[in-house]
Amino acid sequence: MCASYGCLKKDMGSVFVSLRELGFRGRVELEKTGVRRRALSNRKVILLEDTATGDVLLDEALRHVKETQPAETAQSWIEYLSGETWNPLKLKYQLRNVRERLAKNLVDKGICSTEKQNFFLFDMTTHPLNDSVHKIKLIKRVQDCVLSRWPNDPRRMERRMLALIYLAHASDVLENAFTALSDEDYEVAMKHVRELLDLDPDQECGKYDPKMEVMWAVVSAFNK
Repeated sequence: MCASYGCLKKDMGSVFVSLRELGFRGRVELEKTGVRRRALSNRKVILLEDTATGDVLLDEALRHVKETQPAETAQSWIEYLSGETWNPLKLKYQLRNVRERLAKNLVDKGICSTEKQNFFLFDMTTHPLNDSVHKIKLIKRVQDCVLSRWPNDPRRMERRMLALIYLAHASDVLENAFTALSDEDYEVAMKHVRELLDLDPDQECGKYDPKMEVMWAVVSAFNK
């Protein structure tokens, strides 16, 4: 649910979600660093378990990781799955019709509806918000996370909420969650967000559960 709002803004967000969630669910991990520590950007994404997750987009991404040898880095998977690669041989890995599939998921849950709108010479299918309760709850959770529940240590943050903040920033929608705040609260919220965005993923990676390594690798790739 949380991820879907960000992905509807940018297809690139779906790649963040797919790789992050596969890591959280123990389906993939980063290759071990060995004696010499290597940067996150150089570590390959390795298949741990190929059991289906039940999510169509996640399972599609998992299948691509499973079938690809040699293994690829998180940066490469971002380019492949989003279709941003210049390598025509890798276009088969692109997650297609992401927005439409995510929109359908939200429609099936009753959160959005489907309408046809006329834009001058053509009709376009749109998915206006049908149930604002979920959106309001999501925004409130983000606000609380960086205000009343700010832990002063990212390691104490709930991992999906931490990932959501990075995803919302990458999708250019994070500040939208703070528009209703007072000037004072907005300043505090943005100060805490900047603290997160200024973190060095390579340094943070070793401080967390190994299942967080893939997320930090994706954050590192998005920061380039």
